[in-house]
Amino acid sequence: MGKVIALLGAFDTKGEEYAYVKRLIEAKGHRVLTIDTGVLGDPKHIEPDVGADEVARAGGASLKAMREAKDRGQAMQVMSQGAALLVRQLYDEGRFSGILGMGGTGGSSVISAAMRNLPVGVPKLLVSTAASGNTAPYVGTRDVTLMPSIVDVAGINRISEIIFARAAGAICGMVEIDARPSSESRPLIAATMFGNTTECVDMCREALTKQGYEVLVFHCTGTGGRTMEGLVQDGLIAGVLDITTTEWADEICEGAVFSAGPTRLEAAGEVGIPHLIVPGCVDMANYGPIDTIPAKYAGRKFYEWNPSVTLMRTTPEENERLGKIFAEKANKATGPVAFLLPLRGVSILDSEGQPFWWPEADRAMFEAIKANVKPHIRVEEIDANINDPAFAKRAVAMFTELIEQSRAEN
Repeated sequence: MGKVIALLGAFDTKGEEYAYVKRLIEAKGHRVLTIDTGVLGDPKHIEPDVGADEVARAGGASLKAMREAKDRGQAMQVMSQGAALLVRQLYDEGRFSGILGMGGTGGSSVISAAMRNLPVGVPKLLVSTAASGNTAPYVGTRDVTLMPSIVDVAGINRISEIIFARAAGAICGMVEIDARPSSESRPLIAATMFGNTTECVDMCREALTKQGYEVLVFHCTGTGGRTMEGLVQDGLIAGVLDITTTEWADEICEGAVFSAGPTRLEAAGEVGIPHLIVPGCVDMANYGPIDTIPAKYAGRKFYEWNPSVTLMRTTPEENERLGKIFAEKANKATGPVAFLLPLRGVSILDSEGQPFWWPEADRAMFEAIKANVKPHIRVEEIDANINDPAFAKRAVAMFTELIEQSRAEN
C-alpha cells in the first residue's frame, strides 16, 4: 500500500492544477489527503478532505466573515495560522507522510507556514512563483524544498504540465525513500562552528564521537544558529556545545549580515538541556564587501576574509555589552549551563600577532560575564586560544560534566 501525500492549497483558484497532480500521485500508487485554503470561493475540480472553513476556524476566524470582508491581508494571516496548526495536527495523528503545495506569493506564504510547522525530515515540496531570490521567508529553518513554477500556477499548459508532473514525481520519490537514521540510538549533540573555530570544533566532534555521541555541526551564519535552536526546541538535541556564538556580534552591530536574532542562546536553557557557552568569534561582525559597511564604522579594524566577506573587529564596549547579554541568557536557563573562556583569543584572527588580537576587548566581555552571571553558574578561564588542543580538551570535559549533571538531576 502506498503512502498518503497531503495536497495543500487554494482549490478555488488552483483546483484544476491540484486535480491534475492528484491523478498523477494516485497513478503512482499513493493516496492523497486534500486540504483547501481557498478564501475567494468554493473549490473547483477537486473535493477537499479538509475544507477551507475548517482551516479558517483553526486560525481563529470565520470563512464566511472573511469572504464578506474581502480583506486579503487578514485572510492570508488567518489561513496561514490555521493551516500551520491543522497540518501539524494531521501529521501528528499519522494522517500523511509528505506534503505538496503550489501557488503564487500569497498561496506560497500560507503553504510554507504550514510546512515550517512540520518536523525536519517530513518531505515538503512547494512549487512557487517565488522560488528564487530571497526565499528565507518561505523556508525559514525547515527543510522545505522549493521548485520554481516557471509560469504562474494558473491552468494546465505545455510548460506547467511538465512542472506539475515533475513535482508529483518528486514528492512520490521523497515519501518512497526510507530515510530513517542509521544511528538513532546515539544522543545528538549540537555544536556551532565558524571558519575561525573549525579546528576547535573538529577536535571536540572527534572526541565526543568516540564517547558515543552523534555531533551535528551548524555554521553560524544566522540561519545556522536559528536552525540549531529550532531543533533544540523540537526536542531532538541532547546538549549544545556552543563553541561559536558570533551571531550575537552581528545582532548588536548595525548592518551585519549573520545575526540569528535576539533569542539566540535561549533554546537550550528553555528546554533544560546541557549548554556550554564559549564566546567563539565574538571578536568579529560580518559584512559583505567593504563598501557595504555603514559609514559610522569608518576607522575600525577590518579584515577581508574573502571577496564577499569583510570582518570588523568588535570593541571593548561592544564586548562588554555582549558579556552582559550572554550572562542574562544563561541566567534564564532551566538546565545545566557553564562558560569556558579562552584567555589567548576567541578566534584564529584573535591570537597573538594576528589582526584582531586585542586582549583588552576580550577581557571586557569576560569580566562582564563574571560580573553579571548568577553565582551557581560556573565560569572557567583557560590560558589558551580557542583553537588550541588544550582548549578543545577542556571544552569536551566540561560539556561531559554538564551532561552527567543533567542525568543526575533527571
